Amino acid sequence: MLKKIKNENQLVKEAIRVGIIYAEKRGVAKFEATDSAHDKIEYIYRLLVHDKLLQPLPKQHEDERNMKHKLALWISRQLPEDHELLQ
Repeated sequence: MLKKIKNENQLVKEAIRVGIIYAEKRGVAKFEATDSAHDKIEYIYRLLVHDKLLQPLPKQHEDERNMKHKLALWISRQLPEDHELLQ
């Protein structure tokens, strides 16, 4: 069972925002406004795993909830300690 992170939904939104910038700067993706949140989450998760910035989930746990949790953990480590989402 995953431990709920404080502000997890907002952290996931921030992880998607930052992940999109990261992917586009790397030149590996161009996101459209019509792309679903699920597609963005999965793509960013897989890109970060590929770039060895995230530990991959075991295959049987690769679902949206767990990917969102991993992205929230990832972004929480990128933000400054005093960031409002970490309070």
